[in-house]
Amino acid sequence: MVPGGKARKEAPGAIGFTPIKNPTFMAVTGAHTVYAAQETGLGDAALFTYDYNPADGSFRLLGSQPSFGGSPCYVSTDGRNVLTADYSGGTLSVYPKEGEPWCLHGAIGGPDLTRQEKPHIHCALFSPDGKYIFASDFSADRLIRLSAAEKGPHADTVTFPLHPDYGPRHLLFDASGKHLYVIGELSGDVTVFDYKDGNLAFKQEVKADKADGRGGADIHLSPDGKFLYASLRKKNDGIAIFSVRKDGTLTEAGYQNTGIHPRNFNLTPNGKWLLCACRDSDAIEIYARDAETGLLENTGRKISLSKPMFVTWTD
Repeated sequence: MVPGGKARKEAPGAIGFTPIKNPTFMAVTGAHTVYAAQETGLGDAALFTYDYNPADGSFRLLGSQPSFGGSPCYVSTDGRNVLTADYSGGTLSVYPKEGEPWCLHGAIGGPDLTRQEKPHIHCALFSPDGKYIFASDFSADRLIRLSAAEKGPHADTVTFPLHPDYGPRHLLFDASGKHLYVIGELSGDVTVFDYKDGNLAFKQEVKADKADGRGGADIHLSPDGKFLYASLRKKNDGIAIFSVRKDGTLTEAGYQNTGIHPRNFNLTPNGKWLLCACRDSDAIEIYARDAETGLLENTGRKISLSKPMFVTWTD
């Protein structure tokens, strides 16, 4: 599923689409419920819920909720409750299955007075055990943890610091639930934490962005968990590739240049292909993946789409 196109003609081969203003992120459940963020600023930013029919590609709008902050840029769900990270508003928003939605505000404190001038929350997700919510507090160079059982904006939080000028963006737990990976948008670093019972223990930090583009974006693990991929923008746009040791730590494996501004990407469930949404190239580029080395090869094939922002899969 690929949001971003203005019309069917911009995505050759598309079987269905639905109009939405500037969709930037989605979460899809196994029951084909789609949650999509409309990142349009403080006026009409919202979270939309759709029923998706994979047989004919059709969408049926089930409802919408206004965003608590401008520019919701990340959506996740545990199958019942939904989270959004709101960039401009600097909020972590919680939409419970039962009860009223509420939000928690981020903080400031980072040294970049231009990009960390006000709170920005960039990612929010549930821990693998379902007990906690973790969020990246971009402008405070830290991660936030709160109990998933919390019901309101006065939730008790625990914070985990990252180094100054880190600018944490996306978070990722591995399949074992024992490790958390974080990419810094400003630093271009990937940090590895051990995870247990809600606690994070620092394990490793590696440099992904050696060009210092200050545009670290997305991270994903291969389906077999043996490789981690990190997209980088603004200088030497591309994807850094790391092999993953048994203890969760990373070793540099390679680098694949991509089109302009690889904001988001994803691997196919079988691990054979990587699709990269290159926003400013107006294309989703298709890369073949070597399962043994983790390296990527540009197939030259692409999906033409106006400013693609996000790629994911349905059953």
